[in-house]
This record gives sequence, C-alpha cells and structure tokens, in this order.
Amino acid sequence: MEFNNNDNEDKFPYTITSVDEHINAALLKDFHGEKTGFVQVGDDKWFFPSQYQNAAEHFYNFQARSDDVWIATYPRSGTTWTQEMVWLICNNLDFQAARSEPLTKRFPFFEFHIFMHGEMKKQFLMENEDSTNKQFIEDASKPAYEFLESAKTRRFIKTHFPFSLLPPSIFKTGSKVIYLARNPSDVVVSYYHLNRLYRTQGYQGDFETFYNYFENDLTAWSPYWTHLKQGWQARCLPNVLFMFYENMNKNLSDTIRTVAKFLDKNISDENVVKLMDHLSIENCKNNPSMNGSELKEVKILNDNTQGFIRKGKVNSSEKELTDEIKQRIQKWTLDNLKDSDLKFPAMDK
Repeated sequence: MEFNNNDNEDKFPYTITSVDEHINAALLKDFHGEKTGFVQVGDDKWFFPSQYQNAAEHFYNFQARSDDVWIATYPRSGTTWTQEMVWLICNNLDFQAARSEPLTKRFPFFEFHIFMHGEMKKQFLMENEDSTNKQFIEDASKPAYEFLESAKTRRFIKTHFPFSLLPPSIFKTGSKVIYLARNPSDVVVSYYHLNRLYRTQGYQGDFETFYNYFENDLTAWSPYWTHLKQGWQARCLPNVLFMFYENMNKNLSDTIRTVAKFLDKNISDENVVKLMDHLSIENCKNNPSMNGSELKEVKILNDNTQGFIRKGKVNSSEKELTDEIKQRIQKWTLDNLKDSDLKFPAMDK
C-alpha cells in the first residue's frame, strides 16, 4: 500500500473546488473566523478554509526528514496529550524544558496558518497593538513549512491532515507517524467546543447545527470516517503506529511503553510512573505550556468558552448528546463501518 504515489511529485495531485455557494453562505454565517469561504479537495472532498488552495503544493512538497516525528489525528482525538508524551519520551523526560516552552513551539502545527485569515490577523494585531504580542501573531500566521526547513534539531510536527494529503516525503524517508483515533461521539462534542474556543474558527451556532456539519463532512479536515479509515489502512506501514484514544485513556502505562518502543527509546518503570503523573488530565489542564495560555493571552482563544483541554473522558454523557443525536451517530457509525474491520475498543462488546 502506498500513499501519494505520484509520478510528477512537484504537482499537487488533487483538484480543489469551492464549496456550493449556498452551503458556503451558511458556513460563513456560523463560522466567523473564515471570511472568504471554504474548499473541498479531491474525490474525498477534504474540507478546508480558502487559504488551503494557496498552500496545497507547499504542504505536498514539504521535505520530511528520517528523524521527524509526526502526530496525525482527526481533531480532538487526543492530539495534545500524545504530543506531550512523545516529546518527553524523545527528550529524556526533560520536564523542566517541557514546562518552560509552550507545546505549540516544541511541536508546531503544520497547517495552522491556513486558519489565520488575513482579516482575522489584522484584527488580532489591532487588539494586541499596545503589547509585545504582535510578533506572536506574525509568527502564528507564518507557514510551518517555511520555518521548519531551517530547524537544526529533531522536528516534532502536529497535523490533522489525512494520510492522502501528507507530504509523500514522509513515506520515502521513513519519518515516524503516530495516528490516534477516537470515537465520533466524544470527538464531535469536543470539536464543537474547540470551534467555539478558537476565534480563527469562530463558530457561533448551536450544537445540533454543528453536528449536522460534522455528519455531512463540512467541518475542517473532514470527512471523519475516510480520515480514520486511511489511518487504519496505514497501520501496516513500518513507520506508522496506529492507536485508539480509548486504549490510551484506559491504560496509559501500556501506551507509554508502546510509543517508546516505536520511537526506539527505552523507558524505565519508574519513568513511566513519572510520565503518567505529568500526563494526568488535571495536570495537563493546569499546565501553561499545554493548555493554550499563550493563545489566550493574544486573544486567539475566547475567554467565555470551555478551555482547550476539557475532560479527557471516554463515552462521557455530555448534555449536547440528545437521544436523537446519539441514535444518528450510532446509525452513521454502523453505515460507515459495515465494510470495515475498524472497531473502537469501547464499542467492542
């Protein structure tokens, strides 16, 4: 199995089209962080804000290195948790360094800049005009594929791209990729709150409307099921580790050992215990280097919504999940997994 097997490697292999104008108008009404519109990519119709089309070839032609470590997930699947674990395992559990530098800097978000619309950037700069935070806004809007090129040390990279949109060089160089999957009920609630939290998304509709977008593949990085199935298919590759968030939540110590082995790192039982304590949800929520405090300071995050790190639970009984939506998710799941051997641990009876 191969991903991005394209003879003309410099040319982006997928067609990019604008979303239907009526759907686009509805999206712009609900997602205030995007000002131009949305696009869909390839036959799978991967969904992104308008700036993706200007960056697509740069993403595709990014040169990975053999010692890169990538965390690839659909949003709200345990990404931040896994990033912190991986960075510490690879950096000999240097907790002091981890606390002194934000995770967003230690583990850059590959495609974040496409969500920083020009008009929003101007607004952020204006709101931070009388502070020293203007450079932070400038840095946040700079494409990661530009500044990562000059990195002198080992690179740790976060992405929500599906495997088919990752740079082909990842698979040619053997960069390590860890893919984490999480069940749709927990993902959609957490993703709803994240889209309300980030002003770059700026979602201002209700949960049911957001769920409709999610189920119809009209939220960023969707379609959700195709994303997961590509990750599941890639699990046989030697440079890919596929994990379920549910297993990570249930047995963090085993997950730490599995990840350390995949990354060719030894970790003692004593250090497993130390890392588990560091990675407890309460510690993560209160850790300024993990909880997005630097984003809140520059007003990229809203003050009046739930925080970046929420509950970290599996199959939590969220008030947003009405009986009707639970039934819809169950049917949607069954329809999409009927021809697949992918099955979430918490759903395995």
